[in-house]
Amino acid sequence: MASSARRFLILGLDGATFDLLDPLMEAGDLPFLQSLARGGVKAPLTSVYPAKTIPAWYSFATGLDPGELGIFGFTEPDGAPGRSRLVHSFRPSEAVWDRLSRLGRRVGVVNFPLRTGYPVHGFILPGMFSATSPTFPSGLRAEVEGEIGGAYPSELPVFKEAERDEWVAEATRSVVQRGRAAAALAERHHPDFLFALFRETDRVQHQLWSELDRPVDRIPADLRAFFKTVDSACASIDRVFRASGGPAVTFVISDHGHGKIESDFLTNRWLAEEGFLVFRDAPDPWSRRLFARLLPRVQHWPLVRRISPRIAGFLSEGRGALLANRLLGDASFERATQQIDWDRTQAYSYPIPEGIYLNPTLAGPEREAVLLRLRHRLEAFPDARIEVFGPSDLYEGRKFEHAPSLLIRVDGMRTEPRMDFAYPNSLIRERPDYFCGTGTHRMDGVFIGAGDGITPGANVGVVRLIDVAPTILDGMGVEPPAAWSGRSFGARLGLPG
Repeated sequence: MASSARRFLILGLDGATFDLLDPLMEAGDLPFLQSLARGGVKAPLTSVYPAKTIPAWYSFATGLDPGELGIFGFTEPDGAPGRSRLVHSFRPSEAVWDRLSRLGRRVGVVNFPLRTGYPVHGFILPGMFSATSPTFPSGLRAEVEGEIGGAYPSELPVFKEAERDEWVAEATRSVVQRGRAAAALAERHHPDFLFALFRETDRVQHQLWSELDRPVDRIPADLRAFFKTVDSACASIDRVFRASGGPAVTFVISDHGHGKIESDFLTNRWLAEEGFLVFRDAPDPWSRRLFARLLPRVQHWPLVRRISPRIAGFLSEGRGALLANRLLGDASFERATQQIDWDRTQAYSYPIPEGIYLNPTLAGPEREAVLLRLRHRLEAFPDARIEVFGPSDLYEGRKFEHAPSLLIRVDGMRTEPRMDFAYPNSLIRERPDYFCGTGTHRMDGVFIGAGDGITPGANVGVVRLIDVAPTILDGMGVEPPAAWSGRSFGARLGLPG
């Protein structure tokens, strides 16, 4: 079989984890994914760190780690502390579809997080950043909406507990339309390479992990229906893609895994407690201090437990947010910057929650001494297991202009770092029910691969997210760039070069 003729379909399930998919497959809810796994290869897929959507998907696309891309989160510093901006793109680095396009292979990209499409030999329908992001070609959105008989779905709205059922229903409708769009584009354009991403899986798991982290027969029916719809949408795209003929391979991948949020670590609060971050005035109004100490203590009262998520939802946006700000004050780091004594402050956490940045005025031996003290005290923190990394510990690349000086991972990512000052303690072990969201990311995502040339049941061990793009190129008979730190595992799959 000529590898140059082999076509590749990549189905992205944002945040997918075998901790959930395996039980659903065993229950018969995911027949397509189950058949793919049984007829091919299934393995954990190790993400990059921080295991977040933007650095992870960009690392997948380019075969480069965050240090090679200079991208470590959704945002990056923009001047003075407390100011940030959205990262722009992985470009000018070359994505896997860019390299294939240059070589004359027809490519398609659906819902990848991009602000705009750009010229390729094929099409790009961007996702995540805007419902009106420019496509390539320019008329692609109208073409898609004509095919699916309605608007191409944008990102899901902010979750509200009071609207939970309708939100899940909207997530399910969005998956249907996104799957129809990708299938229609595959049928019309016959790409040799197609990437299609479902972001809805991540959003649902973030908000409703507590309902998914149960025996399958106790998972709510609408959430099981949601994942059945994801499976069906993947099956329809796969069916149309393969109908174009010729040898084909399907990969199902995620950018990271998912699991329960067990605790919260307020990094800036800890930095203030340890004297690395210094305020001119107390950052908390008395009303917030009272609220933050009282509400967690009464949250187990039946009435409070019943109404607190709805109150939290009301206070999170619109008029409710204005009311909360008046009564409790703004607990954000952005607001706190006005009260921080920057002449005496040595370190802070912003804009990447997993990151600690040093005051730019620190240099030379003084800077190194602060880094050593930070590392020692974090690793010695008595109430949580905190791993501390310098950027050079994690990354091959050295584009560290926007990188944190240190990165932390708390309790194996079961404890979520936060940058705000909403609570008086740095570690919140008993997480209040009214906190928004119950799921957070894990390092291990999913890999399922099957198709022409793949050896069923091959033992590939643990594979890395940055190795997927070179494996695709290898499987299509294209030499991966030597500059990529990702390495093909095609030989372990049984794919001939």
